Parts: sequence; structure tokens; C-alpha cells
Amino acid sequence: MTDTSRQRLFEGFLALFFFGLTIPAANWLIGNAGTTCVPNGPCLIPVAPGIMAPSGVLMIGVALVLRDLVQRRLGAKAALAAIAAGAALSALLAPPTIVVASALAFLLSELADFAVYTPLQRRRFVTAVLLSSLVGLVVDSMVFLYVAFGSLEFLLGQVIGKAWMVLLALPFVYWLRSRDARRGLVPA
Repeated sequence: MTDTSRQRLFEGFLALFFFGLTIPAANWLIGNAGTTCVPNGPCLIPVAPGIMAPSGVLMIGVALVLRDLVQRRLGAKAALAAIAAGAALSALLAPPTIVVASALAFLLSELADFAVYTPLQRRRFVTAVLLSSLVGLVVDSMVFLYVAFGSLEFLLGQVIGKAWMVLLALPFVYWLRSRDARRGLVPA
């Protein structure tokens, strides 16, 4: 195995590890951390002036980017396996009141991310991460809010909160693409 292959595997498994951590972190945040916790509802954080969102949005935005990095380093089959494992983990770790919403939103949003990212990633990696994450975060927000709470009341806040995390990750994604190009690495 070459140094490049070892590096690719290390980075892929590192992204997979952190991807897995986003799931319990999101479920914990939504029930335990925020500037306000709604009785029988989520804990909320401000994501823009006058706009609140459930605190788990922070980790879901990161999860969408990490899934793309898993696919870039370990391939499409590994990314699909990570999505399936993530949905199961989400169902196991979510509070009982949001188990179905958490697992379904995770599964559908990550599959939407996969569908957009896959055809774009070889030629336009940074654009692929941005567009696939935006599609995934909208799907995640709509499914989670509707199934968990029967309302899309926090939709704008969910979308903004997740988009902030994606935007904050883009400089790293750009750096990774530039480094890969300099080293002659190509996507998995």
C-alpha cells in the first residue's frame, strides 16, 4: 500500500468517525442545549437576528459535509454504508419522541446529498459539497420538523443554522481539494 493510499484511508476513516459522532451530538443538543428549551419540544439557538432553530442543526450541517468527505476518500459504497449505519444509530440514540423523525430525516437527507454530490464531485468538488449539502439540509429540515413536531415553524431557522455550518466548512473543503490536486490525489 502506498503512502497516498494510507493517507486516503486514514482521512476517510477519520471523516467517518466524526460523521458518526455528529449523530449522538445532534440528538443530545436538541434536547439539552440552547438558549431556550421549549416544553415538550426542542432546545433552540439563535441562527440569525430574530430567527431560532433547534440546536441539533449545528451537527447536521457538519454531518452533510463529512458524508461527502467519506465518499471522497472511501468511495460511494462506504458512503452508502455510512448512511445506513447513521440512520440506525440515529434511531437508537434519538429521544423516544423523535426517533422516527430523526432516523427518517437523516436517511432521506443523506441520500439526497449523495444523489447530488456523486455526479458533480469529480469535476467540481467544492461546488458538489455546497450544492449537495444545501439540498440535504432542506430535505432534513422539512422531514424532521414535520415528522417530529407536525409543523414547519422552525424551517427557516433550521435551513439557516445548517447552512452556516456548511459555509464554515467550505474553506477546509477548498483547501483539501487544492492539497489533493497538488499531491495528484483523485477522488475515490
